[in-house]
Amino acid sequence: MTADDRAVAVTGLGLITPAGVGREATWAGVRKGVPTAATDPQLKGLATDFSCRIPPMTEGQGRIGGGKAWRMGYFTQLAVLAAREAVADAGLDPAAWDGARVAVVIGSGLAGAAHLEEQAVRFQQAGPDLVSPVLIPMLISNMAAGEVLLDLGARGPSLATETACASGASALAVARDLLLSGACDIAVAGGTEAAITPVVTTGFQRMGALSSRTGDPAAASRPFADDRDGFVISEGAAILVLERVGDARARGRRGYAQLAGTGMSSDAHHPTAPAPGGNVAEVALRAAVAEAGLRPSDIDHVNAHGTSTPKNDEMEAELIGRVLPHGPSVTAAKGVLGHSLGAAGAVEAALTVLTIHHSTVPPVANLTPQSLAFDLDCVTGAERRQDVRAAVSHSFGFGGHNVVLAFRAN
Repeated sequence: MTADDRAVAVTGLGLITPAGVGREATWAGVRKGVPTAATDPQLKGLATDFSCRIPPMTEGQGRIGGGKAWRMGYFTQLAVLAAREAVADAGLDPAAWDGARVAVVIGSGLAGAAHLEEQAVRFQQAGPDLVSPVLIPMLISNMAAGEVLLDLGARGPSLATETACASGASALAVARDLLLSGACDIAVAGGTEAAITPVVTTGFQRMGALSSRTGDPAAASRPFADDRDGFVISEGAAILVLERVGDARARGRRGYAQLAGTGMSSDAHHPTAPAPGGNVAEVALRAAVAEAGLRPSDIDHVNAHGTSTPKNDEMEAELIGRVLPHGPSVTAAKGVLGHSLGAAGAVEAALTVLTIHHSTVPPVANLTPQSLAFDLDCVTGAERRQDVRAAVSHSFGFGGHNVVLAFRAN
């Protein structure tokens, strides 16, 4: 099988992020480069009292309908809404497709942790009779995929990926493999997360992962800056529709771009810290590029994991400098959006696809040429017009999970 045979088309995108509800709103917000971090009333009194929240949805935007929302965790609701947008964007009609040939793969890092936390308080304060009878469906990580299956009438293979902050990217890699194996004809895949809670936020704060800029939250997420001190917790969802290139073209769709290669590796180094130097992540990067039929020098752009933590950004900068020394443009959406954990890999994959499609690289928020700590061509200040023919999106997760997705222009 040639590299062209292994490429799949991205024909639909659905996005819900702190920059906006919907694909276009998110893309516009990321292009502006304005941070979304703000003081969070639900985190009042904590050492870290700010986050990046999805803006309030209108009734139409946030309507699940059918009296079904009550049984879904918020992370699941986000996945359902993003999947609907992605499928509609792809020009597909769930009422007309063969559901047995549609796969759903959705990743999440903490799934329904927010509901477990809430229900635990209820249990302690009022006893078992006030614990929700749908706690378990609201909690378990596979229910994002499960409810999307129900909503779309998709009866093909379904999976929930869990590789921490790489979960959304892992879902896309798995979905591509399902398409190429012939197990499905359409794959609805991505990531979702809604875990901004007092306990979860405190957990990240206690381990030193979060920025401590409580007096200036908008400036807190600053990927690759010399004074970065941690990430800002966030939420969101991104769903992509994938099809084999030939199938998409047969129905008159070229898609936004092609997911042409994937690479995965595992550090086996530390529970939460990346392996210094990125030598194991390099395996994933080189594998994705090679599978796409490309050379490292062909990569025009990197959508970096860029968490704004000291160790991750240092490792990733070394990785890019070593494998891609020709200096591709680099962006990092977490400066605007914060870190949406298990959703981040899918969100950033979608943004990479839009970068290729629109020939536009969004800037890294809170970064200036003077504060850039590494020898990278980071886009700063304003978006950059660039003809991007090939790009990679990096995702790295606690546990040492490394996932790289390689995209090509049509």
